[in-house]
Amino acid sequence: MTDRHPSIDRRTALQTLGSLTLAGVAGCLGNDGSSPSSPSTTGGTPPFADVHIQGTRLVVELASSVDVEHVNLVTPNGSLFGTRGVAQGASRVSFDVGTTYTRGEYKIVAVDGDQTLGTTTRQLRPDLQIINMGIGRNQPDKMWNGTNRSPHSQVFVAIENQGSGPTAITQLLFFGDVPYPSGENGTQYAETDVSGIYDPKSDAEIKRVVVPPGESKRIYSSRMPFAFIRGGNVVCKEHPQSGTFKISLETSTSRSPLSKTYHIRYSASKEFNNCSVTVGEDN
Repeated sequence: MTDRHPSIDRRTALQTLGSLTLAGVAGCLGNDGSSPSSPSTTGGTPPFADVHIQGTRLVVELASSVDVEHVNLVTPNGSLFGTRGVAQGASRVSFDVGTTYTRGEYKIVAVDGDQTLGTTTRQLRPDLQIINMGIGRNQPDKMWNGTNRSPHSQVFVAIENQGSGPTAITQLLFFGDVPYPSGENGTQYAETDVSGIYDPKSDAEIKRVVVPPGESKRIYSSRMPFAFIRGGNVVCKEHPQSGTFKISLETSTSRSPLSKTYHIRYSASKEFNNCSVTVGEDN
């Protein structure tokens, strides 16, 4: 999966900080034998103490015994993402990679004058997973408290980023046999920039939810996918009904949505909006 590049003399490829060019950055791409856990150096003490993600920032911790002038971050396609100067006495620099970066292996290069002190790599690959979901009417303890908006017809979705890079959820969608889906016969926001995500803290619909690597979050719907409406996509009937529906998450780091399918069953009811709803995963 990692692109290989021919070895290049870094001392001739890197210029001074004031005249850094992309050609110099290309010099940083040599020595692809290094791995994320084994940074390469030109000799002596390795310049990196640690590299990790904090929120949406890539944080580079430097060894206190090594004088580093600046640190370069190089993207998977070989271009310069950014350069950070190291102030005297400082031991940390950071790069805000955001949530729309190119996924892949990034190179971190420590430089002093015209000398490359060492390089290391860091994979930025989010891996968002839908852990479980539930309907407010069935699991009120998993919903919000303290606002005037009722969670009865809303949904919670528990998600986890099991990857190595941050991402952001930009849209929460429901398709299939739900009473009030995100497309036809429903709210019809699937083809818009509406997120469909509710934030209890602000009591408003928000544009995105950032999920750093290794973190879990619970997000909430804002468009009442389980509100029974006369003439809607699904209404309660005098006999039980069953079907399937799909939760779909649009994210900032992938062109393809993350989706998960669930079985759903509606009990019999004489009223169009008074049946019980049972949801199970589609294995």
